Amino acid sequence: MNEEVLKELKDTVLTWDRDKAEPVARKAIELGVDPVRCAEAIADALKIIGDKYSRGEAFIPDLFVASKVADLALRLITEEIRKQGKRMDSLGKVVIGTVSGDIHNIGKNIVATLLFAEGFEVIDLGVNVKADGFLKAVNDHKPDILALSALLTTTAMEQRNVIEGLKRAGVREKVKVLIGGSATNQDFADRIGADGYGATGPSGVKLARQLIGR
Repeated sequence: MNEEVLKELKDTVLTWDRDKAEPVARKAIELGVDPVRCAEAIADALKIIGDKYSRGEAFIPDLFVASKVADLALRLITEEIRKQGKRMDSLGKVVIGTVSGDIHNIGKNIVATLLFAEGFEVIDLGVNVKADGFLKAVNDHKPDILALSALLTTTAMEQRNVIEGLKRAGVREKVKVLIGGSATNQDFADRIGADGYGATGPSGVKLARQLIGR
């Protein structure tokens, strides 16, 4: 029965079935299925879609909808993981967000989804995050990587402000900074002192693995 429910949970994400996401997750919990295995099933589904996206066999809307379905199920699953005092194996911890003044989230959400599917623990701060919000998250969560997104040329310099804030607080050397977004490039990353630049979601995930030596 457990394997059947895990497959159903995985298929829910693969078929973008929003209506089934929470009911199937709730059923898994009620049946006593290990919530960590449930989260891993969801991550497996997202990785399948992410790999297709990398090969050009799936597109941004596919990945976006799959991540929304996964989020619905994961809210219940992660709550159960916390209740049981368990934790998932993780490649590393990533804090991610879109910088202050910028409310675009699709690119950021795609990267967050792909990072989770790859095995990272992801803390998503959302959009329009001020520099001190990123600093607080670094202090609170002690991430391996801080990922900053900026779509607008008018907000790209906020990525530098975040990095400068980390320096002033004496924590810059404690975290790798990865930037992305259409307003940025490798030259800009070098100029503001970031550790890396991801031009696409898949390349960002690959770089994240490199930054932590995985």
